Amino acid sequence: MKKIILGFMVLCSSIFAGEITVAAAANVTYAMDKLVKEFNVANPDTKVIVTLSSSGKLVSQIENGAPFDIFMSADMKFPQALFDKKLTKTAPVIYAQGALAMLSSKELDYSKGINVLNDSSISKIAVANPKTAPYGAAAVEAIKNAKIGNGVESKFVFAESISQAVTYAITAADVGFIAKSSLYEGNMTKYKENKNWITVDPKLYTSIDQGIVIIDHSNSLVGLIKDNNKKEEVKAFYDFILGAKAKKIFEDYGYIVK
Repeated sequence: MKKIILGFMVLCSSIFAGEITVAAAANVTYAMDKLVKEFNVANPDTKVIVTLSSSGKLVSQIENGAPFDIFMSADMKFPQALFDKKLTKTAPVIYAQGALAMLSSKELDYSKGINVLNDSSISKIAVANPKTAPYGAAAVEAIKNAKIGNGVESKFVFAESISQAVTYAITAADVGFIAKSSLYEGNMTKYKENKNWITVDPKLYTSIDQGIVIIDHSNSLVGLIKDNNKKEEVKAFYDFILGAKAKKIFEDYGYIVK
C-alpha cells in the first residue's frame, strides 16, 4: 500500500510540475497573450494554461472542483464569494479596473453618448449576460442610470460572455456594450473612436474592480500534492499580475491601474 501511495505521489508530481492553470474573465482575453509572454521572460520553464470565460461560469467550475490555480475575475464579488467559502488561499486583491465601451461596425452619432440607443436605427443591442458577466451588469446599470426609456431592454441580445458580446456587436447587433480592452488588439483597431465606438461615461456605472485570488486545493489529496509542487510558480504568476510590468500591459489595453 505504501508503494502505491508513493507511486501515486510521484506520478502527480510529474504531471503537475512546471504547469499552472489560470481561470480568467473573458475581458482579459486580449491582454493575456502579452501577459503570459512577459511572465515567461523571467519564468521560461513555467507553462501557463489559461481558461477564459465569464466570471460567473468560472466560479461555478471552481466550486465544483475545477483544478485552477489562479482566478482573475472581472469583479470583486465572485472572488470574494470563493474567499468566504474558504476556497482561496488569498483574499481578493484588485489587479486592474475595467472600462466599458460601446461598439458598432457602422458609424453612429456618438455625439449623443449612450442616448444613441434611442435612435430608431438601433434595433439590437449586444449585452453580456448580467448574471454571470460583470461587464454586462455594468452595461445594464449604465443604461438604467442614463434613464434611457422607450423599452430599450426589448432590444437586448444577450451574449454568454463579454468576448462574445464583442462578436455580437459587430455581427448580430447594431451596437454592443463591450470591454474597452478588446479595442486594442488585432483587427479591432480598424474601428475608430467617436465613429464606431465610444467610452461609456464611468459615472454611469459602479467601478469595475477586477480581482485576483489564488485557489486552495488542499481539500483533496491530488489538490494538496498539486499545491505543494507548484506553490512557487503559482505565487510567481500572482505577484507578476500585481507588479509593474503587468500593470503597463493592462494600461496599454485600456484598463485603469493604481
